[in-house]
Amino acid sequence: MLKIALIGVGTVGAAVADILEKNKEIITARAGKELRIVKGVVKNPSRKRPEFNFPLVADYREVAEDPQIDIVVELMGGVDQAFEAVKAALKNKKAVVTANKALLAYRRYELEELARGVPFAYEASVAGGIPIVRALRDGLGANHIESIRGVINGTCNYMLTRMFEKRVSFDQALKEAQALGYAEADPSFDVGGFDAAHKLLILASLAYGIDAKPEDILIEGIGHLTDEDIAFAEEFGYTIKSLAIAKKQGDKVSLRVHPAFISRKDIIAKVDGVMNGVSLIGDMTGETFYYGAGAGGAATASSVIADLIAIARGEKSPMLGFGRPNEGKLSVAKKDEIESKYYIRVLVEDVAGVLAQIAAILARNDISIETVLQRKKRVKKEWANLLLSTHKARETDLIEALRDINALGFVKSPPVMLRIES
Repeated sequence: MLKIALIGVGTVGAAVADILEKNKEIITARAGKELRIVKGVVKNPSRKRPEFNFPLVADYREVAEDPQIDIVVELMGGVDQAFEAVKAALKNKKAVVTANKALLAYRRYELEELARGVPFAYEASVAGGIPIVRALRDGLGANHIESIRGVINGTCNYMLTRMFEKRVSFDQALKEAQALGYAEADPSFDVGGFDAAHKLLILASLAYGIDAKPEDILIEGIGHLTDEDIAFAEEFGYTIKSLAIAKKQGDKVSLRVHPAFISRKDIIAKVDGVMNGVSLIGDMTGETFYYGAGAGGAATASSVIADLIAIARGEKSPMLGFGRPNEGKLSVAKKDEIESKYYIRVLVEDVAGVLAQIAAILARNDISIETVLQRKKRVKKEWANLLLSTHKARETDLIEALRDINALGFVKSPPVMLRIES
C-alpha cells in the first residue's frame, strides 16, 4: 500500500478522494498496490466541510516530515507557499504529484533540481483530463517538436464559441460564463491569457528544454474583440480562438498566447465550448491531436490519479522529460520577431482616399494587403470600420505601420491587430 497526503482538499482534492474510493478495485489492479489517502492539509481544519475518511491538519510540515507518507499531492495553488510545501516533501524523499500550473510556470527548473531521483508528476497541470504531458514526454519522445498549438483555457473558448454561435457581446458571454461557473468573479487571469501562458510554458519546457517565465513571452487577452472581427472571420472562412502557440524557428522558439484567426477547416477550430484541444507536430509523426475536458474536478482528479498509478508502478522518468539536450541551443524569440499574416481593424472617417493612405503606409513597411472589407459604423454613419488582412509580415514592421496609421487625422481610435494562424 502507498500512503498519500493531500495538500489542499478543495474541488480537485475532494474528487481525488472520491475517485480513489469509488474506483478502488480497478485503480488497485492497475497500480499493483492500494493507494490510500491518510492525511489532508487545509487552512482551517475546523471549518465545516464534507466528511473525509482521513484526518485534516493545518501545517504542511506534518505531512512533508511524516515518515509514513509515501506521496504528497499538492493541490493548494499559488506559487510561494506551494513551492515551500513541495520543496519540503522532496527534501524528505517523498514523491510529489501536483496540478499547480502557476508553480510550474515560475519554479519548474528549481523543482527539477530538487526532484532528482524522486518521482515528480504534474499531468493535471495542463489541459485537465487530457494526457498531454505524457504524450510530449513519453509518446513523442523520438521526435523533435516543430510546433504546439493549444486551446487550453475553457473560459476563453466558451466565450468565443458563444460570441460566434449567438453573436453575443464579450460582456454578455462573460456574464454567461460566470453564471455557469466557467469564469471567476475576477476573470482577468483567464480572459487576459495568463492561465494559458502558464500551461504553455510547461509544455514548451517538455518540448524544447528552454526556461522562460510568463513575463518573457507574448500574452494577449480576448477583451478587445468585437462583432466586426467576427463578421470578418465569417466572411473569409475563419473562426477566432485564443491559442497558446510554441513554434521552433531555427535556433529560436516563439512562445505566445493570443486570439488568432484560424481556418474553419483546421481541426483545432472545431474545439468548442469549455473543451480543450492541443495539436503537436513532430518531425517524425507529423500532426497528432489531443482533445478532451480541460478543467473540472473529476477530469483533473483523473490526471492526478494517473500520476499516482504511474508512481506506484515504479515509473521515474526525468521530471521535464530529458536531461535538457537543447540547453544553450534554443532561446526564446523576442516578441517583435514573430512573423505572421495579420488582420487589422481601423475605425476611420468614411471619406475618399482613406484606404490609399493606409495602404501606402503598409507598403512602406513591406506589408502587402490581401483582403479588404468595410463596415459602416452604426452609431456614426460618417464613420466606418476598415477591416484588412495582410500577407505574411514581420511583427516589428506591423507595429511601426500601426503607429503611423494611428497618427492619421481621419483615424478615430487606435488600430486593432490580430494574427492569422495558418
